[in-house]
Amino acid sequence: MINGVGLVIFDCDGVLVDSESIAVRVNVAITAHLGWPMTAAEVIDRFIGRSHASIAEIIGAKLGDEAAATWTERFETQLHQAVDAELAAVDGIAEALSQITVPTCVASSGTHEKLRHTLGRAGLYPRFAGRIFSATEVPVGKPAPDLFLHAAARMGVPPEACVVVEDSQYGVQAARAAGMRCLGYAGGLTAADRLEGPDTIVFDDMRDLPALLGKI
Repeated sequence: MINGVGLVIFDCDGVLVDSESIAVRVNVAITAHLGWPMTAAEVIDRFIGRSHASIAEIIGAKLGDEAAATWTERFETQLHQAVDAELAAVDGIAEALSQITVPTCVASSGTHEKLRHTLGRAGLYPRFAGRIFSATEVPVGKPAPDLFLHAAARMGVPPEACVVVEDSQYGVQAARAAGMRCLGYAGGLTAADRLEGPDTIVFDDMRDLPALLGKI
């Protein structure tokens, strides 16, 4: 443990892999086809950081269960194809991970299949193999604290000794609800003011992450 930090919990999409812009584009196209046209900003506000199940629930409440099922099928297929063609690691994350000496893990709203795919395509899967946790393992996804508390328990570290690295408003809310400190990455799609709040430091360059952990 360094400076009271015993575990760094990373979100995946937008923190480790640069996938959020891809997911937003895919969602804009699919929801428009289903009869719910949204701008990219609206998709970011409503969906980014949520689990697939919670997004499907939102779509189902708006458009019905059939539309939710169609979204699930099309989103997974189209995102998979786009990831294969475009995905890269978040700029600076490889350098940051190489300098972090405390234990790390991943806690993401994505499924394990999706996490293996995206982390694998970005060349990051070996760094976290065996320490990857999915919202499918808990009753309620972000912004509830369940996933982060589950990851901390599995890693054997108390919540107060955990630091979460997140890039979405729902993710930082989940970290705070779990009683964990948070580093909010504003170098992606979510504006800095959506990440600001108690026990949260907002930053915009992953290369700054090791130094921030040393100061927290």
